[in-house]
Amino acid sequence: MSFEIHPLFDATTSTMTYVVFDPATRDAVVLDPVLDYHPTGSRASGESLETLTAFIESKNLNLLYILETHAHADHLSGAQVLKARYPKALTAINARITEVQAVFKGIFELPEDFATDGRQFDRLLHDGELIEAGALTIKVMATPGHTPACTTFQIGDAIFTGDLMFMPDQGTGRCDFPKGSVDDMYRSVTERIFALPDETRIFVGHDYQPGGRALAWESTVGAQKAENVQLSGETSHAEFAAFRAQRDAGLSAPRLLYQ
Repeated sequence: MSFEIHPLFDATTSTMTYVVFDPATRDAVVLDPVLDYHPTGSRASGESLETLTAFIESKNLNLLYILETHAHADHLSGAQVLKARYPKALTAINARITEVQAVFKGIFELPEDFATDGRQFDRLLHDGELIEAGALTIKVMATPGHTPACTTFQIGDAIFTGDLMFMPDQGTGRCDFPKGSVDDMYRSVTERIFALPDETRIFVGHDYQPGGRALAWESTVGAQKAENVQLSGETSHAEFAAFRAQRDAGLSAPRLLYQ
């Protein structure tokens, strides 16, 4: 399977979006598209989607899937707007999104008729299944911890971890959301991600550029095991749990959680 990966960066939310495509067939998937949000006037707009669409059109890509690694709290998803532009593309997310919907329906006092069965998505995914997107084959890996519905998508020698893992100098995602779990995150990283070959490429969901360094989005399993500042191959469960408890307690709510 031959494929290329095109990253896009939303500087406002430090979010990475990826277009993965087969250069021969032009079959493509998009992971974690961003819908721009402007607090002044509480207005959404599509600047990031315009950049994404321009790339898709420039390559004459056949967009087949719009994949969400998880439910986002620090940016708005552009999945539905992108689907409106490419109606044949299917939206997909981990089936445990229903747990997230049920929790936040109560927190946000959403209307009684708000559906919590995942029907907002075209396909609900389960651990281990394969997505056939034309010439692309995508393996679904359940990697809960940040949320119960977090998924890592594997395409060939590349994995897309969403907010499970960031660059080695940044660490991992937080675990203090409703139904987030330090225990689940530790297992997801150590038993699933670190079990992959060291040369496996990791594409992260955000890059916050600590210390003002240049933007980076690609790492490897070997580099994460050796260098991740919060959860390396040498970090015990107890050490990670203690660190995340202290770190998460000092974090404010994500900037677009309520929006």
